[in-house]
Amino acid sequence: MNDRKQRMSVFTKEQREREHQKDLERLRLLRPMDDDFMRCLFKDNIPLAEFVLRIFVEKPDLVIVKCQTQKDMKRLAGARSICLDAYGEDSENKKYDMEVQRADKGSEPQRARYHSSVMDVENLDARQDFKALPETYTIFVTERDFFGEGKPIYHIERINLDTGKPFNDGEHIVYINGEYRGDSDIGKLMHDFNCSNPDHMNFKVMADAARYLKENPKGVGQVCKLLEDMRAESWLEGKIEGKMEGIIEGKKEGIVEGKKEGIIEGANEEKRNTVLRMLSSGSLSLESIAEFAGLPLDEVKKLSENRTA
Repeated sequence: MNDRKQRMSVFTKEQREREHQKDLERLRLLRPMDDDFMRCLFKDNIPLAEFVLRIFVEKPDLVIVKCQTQKDMKRLAGARSICLDAYGEDSENKKYDMEVQRADKGSEPQRARYHSSVMDVENLDARQDFKALPETYTIFVTERDFFGEGKPIYHIERINLDTGKPFNDGEHIVYINGEYRGDSDIGKLMHDFNCSNPDHMNFKVMADAARYLKENPKGVGQVCKLLEDMRAESWLEGKIEGKMEGIIEGKKEGIVEGKKEGIIEGANEEKRNTVLRMLSSGSLSLESIAEFAGLPLDEVKKLSENRTA
């Protein structure tokens, strides 16, 4: 029995069907800002990666030649490994790591520094000259304005403090403000990153990719398989890694050890995040949201009050 069949065997046919129907409902609400959905969007989609990166690094002639999703990087034994959301390479051998960070906790400068350093280690072989290091771009797309200055893009570069001149080491860190809106390309793109309906997106290349995953049977199957595998693996191994802050984003930290109460709490956390997403849309009543999410109306009201406090 292969790994996936073994994981899926922990569920009955009826359980799988119920969860599949829930997954189809969740799929309607997913946005590019949800990192696992973003990975599905960019998987084998060089035109989309090229389009987005041209806007992020402000280079309209950028040509992407490779794009990988869920790229694992670990060259040093014992060092912390990372899995990149989207990893690209352009025609000039420059490397790009694009990460969606919905929580401020995942956006700290030290994490950006580590991502950048891991890309350096990954791209320099033994006995290569240090000058062979390619230019790298570590790009964090944050759901909120991490620096709170209202700018669409924040560029992080090293400088020589005594001369005031750039250090020119080839490392670039970029923060994209997911809250920014406006008539510029970055404002329109951030609208699309936060949009769950392809018909309401500004850019065709993004809308087409999202529509494929939401409406095409093969695309729907791709996302649902991802959800099924995450759920089955968590149940079988008794753990959920990462924090469920979106419908499919992240995996709950720590080890649940298969305890029923842990699984229930994970499900309730998912419901609360669903409520927050629907509150953000502003188009549904609290009663409708409570019914859809399966939470008491009083709890939905409390979440709404805390959100606006």
